[in-house]
Amino acid sequence: MRETRTVSVVIEGRVQGVSYRAWTESEARARGLTGTVRNRDDGAVEAVFSGAPEAVAEMLTLCRSGPPSAHVTDLTLREHADAPSLGGFEILRG
Repeated sequence: MRETRTVSVVIEGRVQGVSYRAWTESEARARGLTGTVRNRDDGAVEAVFSGAPEAVAEMLTLCRSGPPSAHVTDLTLREHADAPSLGGFEILRG
């Protein structure tokens, strides 16, 4: 059985209005990750990534910079003991 790591992250800074969600979806899919990404009312972006531990670690590193027009000031990480059942990667509304 393949090992899976699941995390949720809140990314703060200039991360809305700069295509952060679309960039996240593209980068996560390229790494075979499942999960979701959404804008939060407080101006942050929240994402859940699930997949191979090394792919999740790589995605977290990428999220610390984001797409070219983003400016990330903080990233809060929470590990999940149980991997939720996620099929694919999608952008959620709100």
